[in-house]
Amino acid sequence: MEYRGAHLAFRKRWKKTDIDLCKHSMSFILHKTLRNEFFASYLYLLEQIPLVKLYPVTCEYIDGQKQFYARALEFYNDVPASEEGMMGDFVEISPIDLEGSRQFLRKFVGGPGKAGTQCALDCGCGIGRVAKNVLLPVFKTLDMADMMEEFLLHAHEHYLGDGADRIQTYYCFGLQELTPPLKKYDVIWMQWVACHLTDKDLMLFLIKCKASLKPNGVIIIKDNMARQGCKLDHIDSSIIRHLDIMKRVIAQAGLDILGVEKQEGFPEQIVPVWMIAMQ
Repeated sequence: MEYRGAHLAFRKRWKKTDIDLCKHSMSFILHKTLRNEFFASYLYLLEQIPLVKLYPVTCEYIDGQKQFYARALEFYNDVPASEEGMMGDFVEISPIDLEGSRQFLRKFVGGPGKAGTQCALDCGCGIGRVAKNVLLPVFKTLDMADMMEEFLLHAHEHYLGDGADRIQTYYCFGLQELTPPLKKYDVIWMQWVACHLTDKDLMLFLIKCKASLKPNGVIIIKDNMARQGCKLDHIDSSIIRHLDIMKRVIAQAGLDILGVEKQEGFPEQIVPVWMIAMQ
């Protein structure tokens, strides 16, 4: 994998220093043994347990607050409650995004052996862009979750219009703090919000989501996926994971993947967006 190359290159450069050491001394033998054991153990952890990858960066506490989440909250405090705010500099791709989501959702709901259409949960809903245009046309009722109270208020009072009457519950929590009700939802939709959870918290939240599904229920993640490895954005405090890393976290949550599809039609300069359905 991509990080293996970096570590092996580092180990190779380290090995070059061996010629400057006394190869017959006990200190050299101990040094070489410890070095080999360290790299073997660390590479194993990175490959087998990806939860450790960004732990030092994402789990720093200051004054009792996990800074990964505190920085995200600070960032979204300055984001306007509007479609432009939800989409950043790419509001023009919103119709393409919504149509791709609608087509992907249709594959997993409303038929024999598929998810029902009674109730869905929109995680990281913002002002309700996905709720209004993708979920409410399909489901009879909807719950919405977002850590920003301003976004939820705007959704209820302005953006959703008559659709607000079909929202049962607004959860004003970060997903790392949310425990959805048991066996309530046919679909749990997570768009551009899994990136705001650490690997461990994402795994734990997916476990809770699995318990929150009705029979045949489905969890759908739609998010940016890195072309290589993981990339941490310090501005909005988010992690962009490679698709394979996301799949590993999903597997560790005990979920089976039903379908994976890339969102087409986005400009080339945009980070690839993938959709994953699981249960």
